[in-house]
Amino acid sequence: QVRLVESGGGLEQAGGSLRLSCAASGRTFSNYAMGWFRQAPGKEREFVAGISWSGGSTYYVDFVKGRFTISRDNAKNTVYLQMNSLKPEDTAVYYCAADPTFGFKSSSWYDYHFWGQGTQVTVSS
Repeated sequence: QVRLVESGGGLEQAGGSLRLSCAASGRTFSNYAMGWFRQAPGKEREFVAGISWSGGSTYYVDFVKGRFTISRDNAKNTVYLQMNSLKPEDTAVYYCAADPTFGFKSSSWYDYHFWGQGTQVTVSS
């Protein structure tokens, strides 16, 4: 079992930045690819970014490319999502997820075995 706890969400103005963290405990964190998803009210949960177990490879959905950066520190059992140039449409609950069956590029939420509780990000215009 892997326990994931997100933090770092909050209220930010459009154009601003936030850094989300996801702290993992339980099984060996470095064994798992990780991903970030988000879910806005009334919408499906959508993939944002993924990172390989080593951190050497990353993958982004088109609408965050150039604005968001996923990274990880295996010594600290933590994965990060740096979000820059925030837009109101980035408003959502952000979730980290672990251990996708089909690798770090998997964008299907049901492919991931472990989830955090989410952290709210609100971007005002």
